[in-house]
Amino acid sequence: MIELINVSKTYANGMDVLLNINLHIGKEEFVFIVGPSGAGKTTLMRLLYREEAPSSGKVIVDRVNVAELDTEQIPYLRRNIGVVFQDYKLLPKRTVFENVAFALRVTGAPRSTIRRKAMQSLELVGMLRRANAFPDELSGGEKQRSCIARAIVNNPPILLADEPTGNLDPTTSWDILQLLEKINKRNTTVLVATHNKNVVDDMKKRVVALESGRIIRDQQLGSYNV
Repeated sequence: MIELINVSKTYANGMDVLLNINLHIGKEEFVFIVGPSGAGKTTLMRLLYREEAPSSGKVIVDRVNVAELDTEQIPYLRRNIGVVFQDYKLLPKRTVFENVAFALRVTGAPRSTIRRKAMQSLELVGMLRRANAFPDELSGGEKQRSCIARAIVNNPPILLADEPTGNLDPTTSWDILQLLEKINKRNTTVLVATHNKNVVDDMKKRVVALESGRIIRDQQLGSYNV
């Protein structure tokens, strides 16, 4: 499903962010990417949906080397990858429903399909009753649930979550991770980059630990620290 082969990323200022990364993630896995700030977690995620390209190596997503995609091909890649952000990135002047529907509208889906899928997605994440609310009327947990609904409305086979609990209290953080696990059980591959030690330790999923741009540990049924 996902494979990084000898992947390195160096920025224009000479900073090495990822160094010779080799990683394979199978279909329907749930994987935590952990490590201190600056370890390379976000850069790794951004490579997968081609927000950035590697300096060297191959980034394979569903048998396609995304590093070689032309600019016009990238939107089609992203239809198969849902992305959840720490800062939500909801459109402030659109309702929850409109934010979720927008992800379908840009694909040219018919109106009837947009409404049906958007409502199904909101129901799955427990936000149906807040469909007509605006982002500034939501709690942090509700904003993140709305972001997840938008990310999964196209039924992508891959869901990436970059620090999805970074702005949330412990109870809400646990609820969000339980929701991601629920989505994983619906045959979705889930990658979560996080600093949330308690959740990682409690959930006992595969853990890939980064430090200074290198993978230092890849552990099944893992914990945040060794």
